[in-house]
Amino acid sequence: MKQVFNRRRFLVSGALAAGAAALGGCATPWSVRYPRRLAANEKLNIGIIGCGGKGDEDSRGVSGEHIVALCDVDEHALQQAAKQFPGAQLYRDYRRMLDEVRNLDAVTVSTPDHHHFPAAMRAIQRGLHVYVQKPLTHSIWEARQLAAAARRHRVATQMGNQATSGAGIRQLVELIGAGTIGQVRAVHIWTDRPIWPQGRDRPAGADPVPKHLDWDLWLGPAPVRPFKDKYPDVDRHVYHPFCWRGWWDFGTGALGDIGCHTLNHPMWALKLGAPESVEVVDAAEVKPESFPSWSIIRWDFPARGELAPVKLFWYDGGKLPPKPPEMEKREWADNGALYIGDQGQLYQGRLLPEALMKDFQRPAPTIPRIENEDHYQDWLIACKGGRPACSNFDFAGPLTETVLLGNVALRLGRKIAWDARRLRVPNCRAADALLRRAYRKDWAIS
Repeated sequence: MKQVFNRRRFLVSGALAAGAAALGGCATPWSVRYPRRLAANEKLNIGIIGCGGKGDEDSRGVSGEHIVALCDVDEHALQQAAKQFPGAQLYRDYRRMLDEVRNLDAVTVSTPDHHHFPAAMRAIQRGLHVYVQKPLTHSIWEARQLAAAARRHRVATQMGNQATSGAGIRQLVELIGAGTIGQVRAVHIWTDRPIWPQGRDRPAGADPVPKHLDWDLWLGPAPVRPFKDKYPDVDRHVYHPFCWRGWWDFGTGALGDIGCHTLNHPMWALKLGAPESVEVVDAAEVKPESFPSWSIIRWDFPARGELAPVKLFWYDGGKLPPKPPEMEKREWADNGALYIGDQGQLYQGRLLPEALMKDFQRPAPTIPRIENEDHYQDWLIACKGGRPACSNFDFAGPLTETVLLGNVALRLGRKIAWDARRLRVPNCRAADALLRRAYRKDWAIS
């Protein structure tokens, strides 16, 4: 795993080092706190921030440790989790939890996207290890800050893109690295998301806030708006639960939801680093407050040493890339990836046409595998002083930056250049407001 980590650090170290120097930190050097040391057989004291939905899965993933605190703004989700972890302290506000529970070693953050940074940064500043659901943050600036803070506080980190711990991504990296399809010039990645409403205006009016939900805490750092339960014309929730993903203020759309699960493959396999530019190839109408119902986005990456420039395409909302004749009668998967090289193509990690796989010998494994492909254990091992987790913030931070750049281009509706070192869009001043968001009073991080 050390080999994997060193390779990842090499891919992103230039941009990260420059970014850390330019942005500085959220804490002065003398206030830096470090985590306590544990033996491999000791158990961590873990706090769960966000208990419902993905939070339920994440809490089960670390349930072999001591779950000492639970936090959720929804009393139903909180009480359900309390049944699984009796004796844990219960909180509605993670700020209070992080202030009051003094024996914490680590936290998981499984909230809507707009809470990822405030929760994770507060935990890191306390010297706590953090596991944060994807995307790492809601804004690009936040991703850069979290990665720098994690290094400064020497905490173990992991982003919740679970397949990064899988054998499949390692096999793909080995295939590409062995030159199986030659120089890769283009990559097409698509998803069946969104599976929640997008491309809609905010419904008028307000509904009574359910007694089990603290709406003000749910909004957190985001601007205040009235609670609305369901759409008048669609039997779907507007915000809570789950449908917050389609709103600019709270989510990061289809790209933010799935991009960190799928763009991690080319970022690692092709050593992509930061793109030079991003543009919207085509998209449905972009509403003032909501992501479009579908989009096609393109990133352009420069040459990296002997590696050729790469065009990376993203498709969501049912849009698909042109089907190559080598696919023959095969149909597109709902979520997939197509790599186009000088000497061949890879679809879902297999050569095209499929007949080529009959006598194909995969390269010998060169990247260590993670036992049981367990993303949670990968992080817990790191928390106890073992190898860095495979999607630690030195990898997850730049990956999230690249993903969220697509949303910046989407919102601006134009091609943007990208200066990763200075964290700016040199050809569009209007982009600055989309790289770093304002926080509501009492939610800013100092």
